[in-house]
Amino acid sequence: MTDTIGWFFIVAGVVFNLLGCLGLVRFPDLYNRMQAATKSVTLGTCGILFGIFLIAGFDSLGIKALVAVLFVIFNLPVASHALSRGSLLFGVKLWRGTIRDEFTADRGADSIIEEQ
Repeated sequence: MTDTIGWFFIVAGVVFNLLGCLGLVRFPDLYNRMQAATKSVTLGTCGILFGIFLIAGFDSLGIKALVAVLFVIFNLPVASHALSRGSLLFGVKLWRGTIRDEFTADRGADSIIEEQ
C-alpha cells in the first residue's frame, strides 16, 4: 500500500513539473514564468522526493529524500523571490498586458510596463 501511495506522489510530482515547463514556454514575461516555475516545480519536486521516501522507507535514500524536500521547500521560493525582485529593481520590463504595477508605484518610480 505504501508503494502505491509513493508512486501516486511521484506521478503527481511529474505532472506538476510538466505543467511548470508548459508555463515556462507559454507565459509572456519573466515574472509570470518565474511564478509558474516556482509554484509547480516546488510542488512537483517535493512530490517526487516524498514518493521516493515512501517507497524507500527510513533507509539512507529515504532520509536523503526528506532532507532534499526540506531544502527545496525553504530555498526555492526564497531564491525565486530574490530573482524576481532583483529583476524588477534592475529594470526588466513587465508584459504590456500587465494591469497593475504596485511595486514600482510604491517606490516612487515611473512604471516599467513595456510599451508597444
